[in-house]
Amino acid sequence: MCSHGALPLEGLGRFDLVMDQSGVSVWARLEPFLLGALQVAPPAKLSLRYLRKMATYVRTREGCFPELSWPMWRHIACGKMQLSEDLAWLYFETFDLLLPHTPEHRLEWAEGVSQCSSPKELERLRSKLSVDTLQFLLFLHTQNLNRVSLRTSLIGEEWPSPRSTSLSTSSEREAKTSSQNKNWDDQAHLTFIQNHLSELLELLMEPGQLSASGQVVQDSQLSMEALHGLSFLLEGSLGRGRTVHSLQKLLGRAPLQTEAGYSKLSRSFSAKHLQVWLRQVLSLNPFGVSACLRSGKKLAWVQQVEGAMKRARIARNTHVAPPGSKLMLMSQVFRQTLAKDSDKLAGANIKLHRCSEAFIYLLSPLRSVSLDKCRNSTVVLGPVETSVHVQSCENVRVVCVAGRLAVGASSHCTFHVLTATRPLLLPGNVAITLGPFHTHYPSLEDHMAAVGQAVVPNAWDQPLLLGADGSTPDNVPYRLLPPSEFYPLVVPFKMEGDTCEVPGGFPPSYQKAIDGRNQRMKDWQKTVQNANLNKEQRKQFQTLVEQKFHEWLLDSGNRQQLDSLIPSALSTKDHNGATEDAKSTEHGTIEPSLEGQRRMVMQTPMAC
Repeated sequence: MCSHGALPLEGLGRFDLVMDQSGVSVWARLEPFLLGALQVAPPAKLSLRYLRKMATYVRTREGCFPELSWPMWRHIACGKMQLSEDLAWLYFETFDLLLPHTPEHRLEWAEGVSQCSSPKELERLRSKLSVDTLQFLLFLHTQNLNRVSLRTSLIGEEWPSPRSTSLSTSSEREAKTSSQNKNWDDQAHLTFIQNHLSELLELLMEPGQLSASGQVVQDSQLSMEALHGLSFLLEGSLGRGRTVHSLQKLLGRAPLQTEAGYSKLSRSFSAKHLQVWLRQVLSLNPFGVSACLRSGKKLAWVQQVEGAMKRARIARNTHVAPPGSKLMLMSQVFRQTLAKDSDKLAGANIKLHRCSEAFIYLLSPLRSVSLDKCRNSTVVLGPVETSVHVQSCENVRVVCVAGRLAVGASSHCTFHVLTATRPLLLPGNVAITLGPFHTHYPSLEDHMAAVGQAVVPNAWDQPLLLGADGSTPDNVPYRLLPPSEFYPLVVPFKMEGDTCEVPGGFPPSYQKAIDGRNQRMKDWQKTVQNANLNKEQRKQFQTLVEQKFHEWLLDSGNRQQLDSLIPSALSTKDHNGATEDAKSTEHGTIEPSLEGQRRMVMQTPMAC
């Protein structure tokens, strides 16, 4: 959790208005909530009562502190908390996905897993893994972000309080309406920290700092080691916010240490004074969704379609945000093809919101991607380092290489995925189809290497079903794509790179289906050649085939996709009048390839 580099924040407008008078501001880090909190109510055994017991237990057991090994976590989760082993590994693996591993480390791990020939060997490999104990405790507590309370279910939001409403503005309300889930709601992140701050600090204390009943004693202390744990959730800035620091580094400064209750004698912080200081300096994340909507750069990457829907909106904060907080928000892309390989996308957390009847190609190495309330669309992604999350979508096709795929409350969606982890199917899904990854573009393998994604292992066909409270649902809301329905996807754009085939190839049954289809096409072509048609008959036959093909294009909706590939001039001004220079607006736009379009047509079911 080291300091980020110098980051100018002038473009974020009101940031300095929410800072404490001392010039310090602390906020909830984005990724622990955005990517770490599973979007399902957690098991009851992850309540504060059990986490307190775990916090005491890990301090007194070998292999638990300061690093918690996988075997000891499995023992605690399965033996003490009565969680299933699949759920225990899911939490451990999700936390590990958040860590700043190098691409080389991720590739080495994937290679190790792929070489395991038995469950026993896999377990032996997993036993080498360990995580920061205190940070993992806080990670488990953040799962309660999506716990459903009675008052929430009755009134639709938490009861208002001075703390939770003090920073609410029209921009924050717009962000909440836009996101419709707490993982993307920076106000919800702040409120969670405010409401649970004392509990978070309790989990970081040594057992002797708590009374027999688990309450904090009057003179409880927190070590610098504990502060390192808290830095998993909090970061901040000093002065006018020129540099973003972890909380631990921020409180390494002598003047702030004094304000936060640091004692040089005990080399620790007074828990009471630290909590008071944190409440004074906590503010909304200046790199969150609210700030991005309010002050982020607007992009004109799509044409503005007149008529049925609002104009598309695309905004980003990648020009000012530190790694892990880079956002790009795309809302209401309608009946268009959007294709980009821009540097602005690289390493960003992408959100696609209410896109409809669109074809979206984001062909860059990405940090995470979220689809929310999208309909009747196809989304093709470059390699995603962490997770692709699909929520409340209908009739959407997603093609991706990703650290994890998670799907919730969606219907009639199809996923072609290459992933080393089991796809996570959350509650509310209907008619989900899982299929093997089936496309490529020239720079795909370079992008996979950049984020540490390998072709094996690939668990696309081994989904994990997770119900509310960690239960396993009775119904099976998915199917594996039958080989007879499998058709490779062609990316119809000109790009630089050496990848010329799908990394890893296709599973044998799917390859067999493709080979059989190709043979039938050759047989059909041979039959036509041997029919000895005269010139007039060949003309009539060609006219009939073209007529039937165009009818199929219209009936299937593929005509829209082909038509939308025709290049058109992009406006450099958005609907609010915000502009981005033509060079950077156009940068990364992928030129349609006639050969790619031809191959795309030839791979269609009608052609085969």
